[in-house]
Amino acid sequence: MKLYVIAGSPNSRKVLAVVKHLGIEVDIEYLDLFEGDHKQPAYTALNPNGMVPTLVDGNLKLWESNAIMQYLADKSEDDALFPEDLTRRADVVRWQLWELAHFNQAFGTLAFESVAKPNFMGQEGNEAVIAWAKDNLNRFASILNQYMEGRDYLVGNEITIADYSMIHVEFFKEMVPFDWSPFPHLNAYFERMRKSTHWVATAPASPDLIGRKPESC
Repeated sequence: MKLYVIAGSPNSRKVLAVVKHLGIEVDIEYLDLFEGDHKQPAYTALNPNGMVPTLVDGNLKLWESNAIMQYLADKSEDDALFPEDLTRRADVVRWQLWELAHFNQAFGTLAFESVAKPNFMGQEGNEAVIAWAKDNLNRFASILNQYMEGRDYLVGNEITIADYSMIHVEFFKEMVPFDWSPFPHLNAYFERMRKSTHWVATAPASPDLIGRKPESC
């Protein structure tokens, strides 16, 4: 299997965390964001979106990070990350869909407009979009905060792929212009996941490596 990623990419990191958690053998190829590796014909032939990550396993060319996480977990003999039990599996999928469609749509949009654009792209964020993202993030952060009261993880008593999905943009949590103080249970959850071994192992060794091939810095 071969996995194409970009260093520091949140969607790449959550898949890399699953790879490390499962201890499976995967050939990792880093693309250089600034050199436009993800836009080259050889790569877009694998992933027409020109995004990361992409997994190639034989004839399978799989993109979309949550789908890759599910596939890798299913290939493993350990079903802890993605339980075979239908009730627990449905719960994991529910939270992956919720984070994608609601919580991290708002969080990721806010991070992109307020942090990524001005700091990494030399552009101003769209204030109307920022306001929209803040309103939605407040709404969905309240839901996650209430749910996490008395819980360590989203499903059961161990980390699942739902947790790696939910916290994949944690790097931006303290950077975005958003008041997290009303959400103590959410904050505790993020701090717990932020320190988890396999998640920590996916962080670039230096901020200079974000978006670049590790050997180029």
